Amino acid sequence: MGSFLSSLFTPPPLPGDDPDSAVVAVHSKPAWDQHWEAHRNASKLMVIDFSASWCGPCRFIEPAFKEMASRFADALFVKIDVDELAEVAKTFRVEAMPTFVLVKGGQEVSRVVGAKKDELDRKIKTFISSS
Repeated sequence: MGSFLSSLFTPPPLPGDDPDSAVVAVHSKPAWDQHWEAHRNASKLMVIDFSASWCGPCRFIEPAFKEMASRFADALFVKIDVDELAEVAKTFRVEAMPTFVLVKGGQEVSRVVGAKKDELDRKIKTFISSS
């Protein structure tokens, strides 16, 4: 009963907020703006996962995305919920979930639409090796 009562006062962690994950979950426009400014001129690859909590394919690929984040330490992995940050999703012309946008130096270099983990893995390898 104690855990039930504490669950009423302690909100559950948001999806993508795993403290053991290398994925950075962004939940507000100011946080995104700060994150973007800090990395937009960097030569490091940024992989942005645009997803939604209600999206089945998004939940399906999430473990693979987290695994890639831990494997590709030379890239930055970011997760954005399109319902929380619709303005950011619109800026990146996201029309389906999941959409993975690969950015380098502030410019989109590629994208993967759908839960296509092999294609995403291949594109990440391509753009990391071109650094």
